[in-house]
Amino acid sequence: MPEPNHQYLAGLVIRFKQRDADAFAELYALTYNKVYNYARHYLKDEYLAQDAMQEVYISAFRNIEKLSDPTLFIAWLNRISFHVCYDIQQKQYGHQDFSDPELLELVRDERPHSDPEALALYWDEVARLRRAMDELPFQERAVLSMRYYSNMKLEEIANTMELSRSTIKRYIASGKEHLARKLKG
Repeated sequence: MPEPNHQYLAGLVIRFKQRDADAFAELYALTYNKVYNYARHYLKDEYLAQDAMQEVYISAFRNIEKLSDPTLFIAWLNRISFHVCYDIQQKQYGHQDFSDPELLELVRDERPHSDPEALALYWDEVARLRRAMDELPFQERAVLSMRYYSNMKLEEIANTMELSRSTIKRYIASGKEHLARKLKG
């Protein structure tokens, strides 16, 4: 399905703010597939994705008055989707599985006497990485989570976070640098 026209969506937002209930129904109809697919990809569970979708639209319905620029509805909805999915994932699992091989390379012990493939060491590294991720500033943690846990593309992260692609790259680089310092120190 092609991306809905931002101007058309902005018109629907304005109509909804003027108490046209049908406008929100149309906003939902034009965007629910994208929100559901994002939630299903992020949460890796269709039932949790359905719960997330419900929470996203309830939040959007309750807070749409706070959206100052109606042309940013999609970016705003993406941001709500990220926060809802992140919260659900945290409640469901208590943590994210930061076992991506590229991130784990930051903590891998290359000394000759260690066996980096041993299961105990692997889970220790995952736990260390998780603790280090929890200590990162929110923006870096969010960007690294989306990139390495949710396997999102830079452009998707930029849209979700309402930031430029170059800013996302900087957050990834600085986040990885901060992780490396925390984990090697």
